[in-house]
Amino acid sequence: MPAEPTLKQLHGRAFASLHDEMDYQVARIDGTLPPELTGTLFRIGPGKFEVGDTVLKTMFDADGMVSRFVLDGKTVRFTNRYVRTKQYLGGDVMSQRGITTNAPTLRGNLMPPANTGNTNMATICGDLLAMWEGGPPYKIDPDSLDTLGYKRFDGDRLGYLGSFSAHPKWDPNTGEVYNFGLDLLPTPRLRCFKVDRAGRSHQISSLKLWDMVWNHDFALTENHMVFVLDPLRPNIPTLLRTRSLAQALDYQARNGSTRFALVPRDGSKPRIIEHEALTHVHVTNAFEDGSDTVVEFFRFDDPDVWRKLGQAWQEPADPTDPRAHLTIEEWPRGHLSRFRISKSGRISETVLSPSAPMEFPQYDWRRSTQEHTVTYACKATEDIGHYNAVTRIDHRTGVQSTFDFGLAQTGEPLFVPRSRTAAEDDGWLLVLNHDLRSHHSQLAIFDARTIEDGPLATAYLEHHLPIGFHGTFSRRIAG
Repeated sequence: MPAEPTLKQLHGRAFASLHDEMDYQVARIDGTLPPELTGTLFRIGPGKFEVGDTVLKTMFDADGMVSRFVLDGKTVRFTNRYVRTKQYLGGDVMSQRGITTNAPTLRGNLMPPANTGNTNMATICGDLLAMWEGGPPYKIDPDSLDTLGYKRFDGDRLGYLGSFSAHPKWDPNTGEVYNFGLDLLPTPRLRCFKVDRAGRSHQISSLKLWDMVWNHDFALTENHMVFVLDPLRPNIPTLLRTRSLAQALDYQARNGSTRFALVPRDGSKPRIIEHEALTHVHVTNAFEDGSDTVVEFFRFDDPDVWRKLGQAWQEPADPTDPRAHLTIEEWPRGHLSRFRISKSGRISETVLSPSAPMEFPQYDWRRSTQEHTVTYACKATEDIGHYNAVTRIDHRTGVQSTFDFGLAQTGEPLFVPRSRTAAEDDGWLLVLNHDLRSHHSQLAIFDARTIEDGPLATAYLEHHLPIGFHGTFSRRIAG
């Protein structure tokens, strides 16, 4: 009889590749699907963790795989397809470096990192896009999931790399989309732009950064794009020693500060406000309160988190190797906070949750640019090595409620309102979960107000889905 897998081996299953592309109607659904919940859920993340004989060091370098769930109120249909990136079409040859994995040739390491299209999905001006922050997005056919090439916006160019960050933001009042791209040469800059309703891009600011910093996300208010720029910089000597970009990231708290940048949407001069150094990844939302600007995000307790993650990335993340997961002691802990920036430049922090391993904050996107009252997120319980729970923080009452999936790897929750005019928290929370014991994944559908009661319905897949990142929901039923 084969030995039972160890706990660390079970954790490693989250990083197991899925090479097959499938299309089938889900046979097993526990509970009852909400009849009003109709549309299509698109999720994206890494699909395979090797290129030929090269084992990728982390999920960030893996080719993007789209997972689609079509819901008609009675059934769930699942389809998955890989984004046809240059790396994917190259088969067994890794011709360009990744973020954490170097290519086997000097030429490949001198090129920009491969655009894996694996980070987020969004529908912008009618086009479904698969995004990765270091290059242009890929256009995806929502019905066939075919890759239709790069999406090149008309209007102002997106810079020499075509960078279109993986976290665009919408203004629900104007229909405009705002985003940024990071340019490192000839001088480091944040290139800020908007996409109008006709799909034309307009540069509104080019923010000089003085030094190289890595930035992943931002928030939008009625009048500003809001950036939180931590002192996370690539160490050039480390890069020249052929280490990967991720291993070269250096958190320089002693020599730098976190800069809050308020970039006016009308193109006028940005404001930069210095703050003590802190660490974060994703931003929830931002809004204006009188003359103040308020921005919400998870702040990590340990400012050294990037060095620890970099150490974990120094060896190949073989799915059967315990290095493929971070234990709870190593997993970043943090708390949800709102930072208030006054007109005079004073910054104050309000803590909204106890410290815990939490990230991937989400909210009702109809509240973008306005104050929201509920935040959803992934959470890890104290004895599990992955995010394995979904949590809800009600800012009106201060109550935090959680549903624990057990030994699992749980993806980012996505809120879907019951209707266009429904109250902020009246709707459903859609969560992808990977049961690590059975090595199968499920789509869990919660009442967004009572997630602690468990899912209303669970659709069981015939296989697992590797650890994923972000996604979007469309009311259109894809065919």
